[in-house]
Amino acid sequence: MDIEKLENCSDCTQNAKCFQYLCPKELDFINEKKTRLTYLKGETIIKQGAFAPYVLYVVDGLVKVFLQTGSNKQLNIRLARAGDFMAFSSIFGEEVHTYSAVAMTNSSICMIDKSAMRELLLQNPDFAMRITSKNFRNENRYLEIIRNISYKQMRGKLASALMYLSADEFLELDVFQYLNRQDIADFASVTTEVAIKFIKEFEREGIVSLDGRKISIVNKDALDEISRRG
Repeated sequence: MDIEKLENCSDCTQNAKCFQYLCPKELDFINEKKTRLTYLKGETIIKQGAFAPYVLYVVDGLVKVFLQTGSNKQLNIRLARAGDFMAFSSIFGEEVHTYSAVAMTNSSICMIDKSAMRELLLQNPDFAMRITSKNFRNENRYLEIIRNISYKQMRGKLASALMYLSADEFLELDVFQYLNRQDIADFASVTTEVAIKFIKEFEREGIVSLDGRKISIVNKDALDEISRRG
C-alpha cells in the first residue's frame, strides 16, 4: 500500500459523475478530507470487523467485496470498479466494517472522512441523490444474492453468478482473467468442485467457452434461462 501524490478532486479526470454536482468550494472541502492510496493486487483494503472511519471511493482498479462467513469460508457479494463507493454505511453510524475487500488488480482508492461526506450529503441534495442512486444498484444486488441462496439449486446459482460477472459494466475489464474457480464458486455460494463441474457442463452445452481460467459467455439467453429457472 502506497500513499499517492495528492491530486485535487476538482482536477481528477476519473471522478464519479456524482462529484460533478459539487461546487468548487465543496470540492476543495472534500479534497482536504481525503487520502488517496494505491493497493497492490491481493492487498486487503477493508477487513470485516475493523473500525470504519472512512468512506472509500474506487478511483481505478477492481476490488472484490466479500463476507467472511467462517474461518475458511466466504461469500463474494460484488465487484467494485472505478466510480464505486465502499463502506458507505459508516456515514449512518456503522462503526465497523460489515464486509471485507481485497484488490483484484492494482487499485487506487480515495479514503474520505465519513463526517465530511455526511456534511456534503446534507448540504447538497443533488449530490445526495446521485449517491443514493449508485447505492440502490448495490441493494438490488444484495436482494439477488438472497434469492439465489434461498431458492436456487446449484446449477442455477452458478448461472446467476456468471450472469453477474459477465454484465455489461464489467465487459471492458474482462473480469474472468482475475478470478479463479474458487472466486467464482464463492460468488455462487457453492463449492469449488461444484463450480468446476457445472462450468464444464455449460461448456459441453455450448453456453460458455473456456480458455484457461478465462470464461466467455457464448449463449447468454440460455444462461439467463437457467438462472431464472433456478
